Amino acid sequence: MNTNLNYLFWRTIDYLIVEKGYRIINMSQDQLQVWLENSSYKQAPVIRVVREDLDWGNRLKRDVHLTALNSEKIRKALKKNKLIVKNFYISAYHPVDDYEAVIAQDYVLPQAAKTSVQSSIITLDSLDNDIYKVSSLFNEEVQWKIKEDPEEMEVHLLKENVLAFASNKAKEEESLFSMGRPFFTYMFIALQLAVFFIMEMAGGSQNTENLIRYGAKYNPLIVEGEWWRFFTPIVIHIGFLHLLMNTFALYFLGMAVERIFGSSRFLFIYIFAGFTGTLASFVFTNSISAGASGAIFGCFGALLYFGTVHPKIFFRTMGTNILLVIGINLALGFTLPGIDNAGHIGGLAGGALSAAVVHLPRGKRWGVQLSAVLLSAAAIPALLWYGYQHGPVLFDPSISNAEAQEKLNDGDIEGASAILEDVMEKNEADKHSYFLYSIVMIKDEQYMEAETLLNQALERDRDFPEAHYNLAILLLDRGEETEAREHAEKAYNLQKDNSQFKELHERLQADEPS
Repeated sequence: MNTNLNYLFWRTIDYLIVEKGYRIINMSQDQLQVWLENSSYKQAPVIRVVREDLDWGNRLKRDVHLTALNSEKIRKALKKNKLIVKNFYISAYHPVDDYEAVIAQDYVLPQAAKTSVQSSIITLDSLDNDIYKVSSLFNEEVQWKIKEDPEEMEVHLLKENVLAFASNKAKEEESLFSMGRPFFTYMFIALQLAVFFIMEMAGGSQNTENLIRYGAKYNPLIVEGEWWRFFTPIVIHIGFLHLLMNTFALYFLGMAVERIFGSSRFLFIYIFAGFTGTLASFVFTNSISAGASGAIFGCFGALLYFGTVHPKIFFRTMGTNILLVIGINLALGFTLPGIDNAGHIGGLAGGALSAAVVHLPRGKRWGVQLSAVLLSAAAIPALLWYGYQHGPVLFDPSISNAEAQEKLNDGDIEGASAILEDVMEKNEADKHSYFLYSIVMIKDEQYMEAETLLNQALERDRDFPEAHYNLAILLLDRGEETEAREHAEKAYNLQKDNSQFKELHERLQADEPS
């Protein structure tokens, strides 16, 4: 009898593991209780199979309660919102007293309503009906038979085969995450840290002129032929916080992708995604930009591609978290200013596409790989053509203003003047362009021209406190105290915490004739 039941126990587990793709998540030391999981089956993602002879209903009730407690722990570990556990007892007989109420309905803990346990008893006396309780989970008829009166050796051989199959399957899955060592991940981290240090020593990583000098994405220079700016932004970062966030992201994501795809494939994916991220930014935005974000989103894209090849493993290990992080980052990019979401999306697409081109180290998907190559060959030239011919307005006065401001700070009046004259000639000047050009005129002692420029700045923004203040100074020097007083008062009211504005306002108010 025991031999038959033990054979039934291991044949049931064999069916679930070998034929239905379940994996062992826990097994008792005596190997008579096995917990299995497979997220592909919504009706019962977790199954518990127990070889135990049931005698009394109270014992069954206690065990079901303990099963529910353990099931709730498994639900939390698997990070599932709700969990149904199928609990199968393989027993020589049914309990001798009243037990039907225990298994007639789902057992739910009062404090853990998200987990329910559905219990069934399988005995040899009613085997045909009881086995259907297992196979019906998969909407199929019984496809396997139980050997009658097996030998002990046959039971042992069946058990060893099942456990060996489960062990080999687990090792095969683990090997997917150890195809390479994170050499290039560390190399890119070291490179971006070194570039950041050099830029800080050379004038600052947030200095616009410095960013352009070291290779940030800047559309006008790309159009003029500096194609390498599609790649150099990958290792340039704007400020320490930007560097810190991207370094941490690269450390975790880069290592995962390099371990899964291998070092040479990771190198291709990372550079390709960095390029497509910069390309998308070039096509859809005209702001200066830099950072490894596009390449890092490419790592996300590569992991998404891995999910299409091994969906069960992907969602069991990291899938939900990856999708959540991608969603949050893209949402922030659409809602917060200053984030180059075009670069993020371009990197994400590039990472998935390049991962499809190289595929995983083991196995090939020639149809997918060829399609990815053809799509890349069509999309990239098309985007380059569109970016060069019909991209966003390439000239950005705010960048030129920043460059002119840097020149003024360094005392290079001629350099600032040349930049601002170019802005004026392009008819792209904004209020800051006129204001900065007025400072150049003041430095050259061309006060009437400076006054005209300040008035032009105020025509574009009547609430420009610095323009009001400088205009008040010019008017005061020319003896027009009444008009100077009006502008000084306006500057002070717009920015009362500015000590210079306050001092000029109070002095002119004190000098006002009573």
